Amino acid sequence: MRNRPPVPPRTTDGRPAAPGGSAPRPTPRPLGGKAAPGKAETALLPPFAGLAPERISIPASPAEYAAAVAAIRASGAVGFDTETKPVFAKGVVRPGPDLAQFATGDHAFLFQLQRRDGWSFLVEILGAADILKVGFDLRSDRSLLQQRLGIEVQGVLDLVTVFRRRGYRNTTGIRAAVGIVLHQGFHKAKRWTTSDWSRLDLHPKQREYAANDAYAAFRVWDALGRPRPGRQG
Repeated sequence: MRNRPPVPPRTTDGRPAAPGGSAPRPTPRPLGGKAAPGKAETALLPPFAGLAPERISIPASPAEYAAAVAAIRASGAVGFDTETKPVFAKGVVRPGPDLAQFATGDHAFLFQLQRRDGWSFLVEILGAADILKVGFDLRSDRSLLQQRLGIEVQGVLDLVTVFRRRGYRNTTGIRAAVGIVLHQGFHKAKRWTTSDWSRLDLHPKQREYAANDAYAAFRVWDALGRPRPGRQG
């Protein structure tokens, strides 16, 4: 009878054992927690119901700036984001942002930083601790605004932190968040993401893109029960 070669030892899950008979270390598994939906999943949802064009304003006069500040103060909380013209040349850095957008429950206001006459009104909003500004991954936005305007943004709630406190283990961006709490698909066209945000005559699609970034943040915050900074989301 022919002698058969010895069968190499294996671990309980069928993998070859390490030399010396000791089992290899198990493959690390991700920590527990909820997983945010992927892009393919949210693409199957009904589209996000954004603001109508007449609900999007770009203040350009003292009266319009004052009216925007009054509406934002009356709301007490706004969705918040910024946009910066991208630079594709190596070693060139733009002093962004070029646009700061705020959205209440029914209106968005786009402040163009090329219009320096609006800076004092913008600084009033950004520096007001009693106006809650909610958005996603706002560290870079705050840093750039501080560099350009010399103001530290007050009264900020980053919704990424809220979702993490609620058990979502990875960073939850605006697309996933809209899918989770609003059950809608939030699409961001790359054409407008990388467009020229420094132009004063923004394309209607740019206006819509910027406004709904802030408006979606407000809607998500509202659907989450309007959490406040410093509290467990």
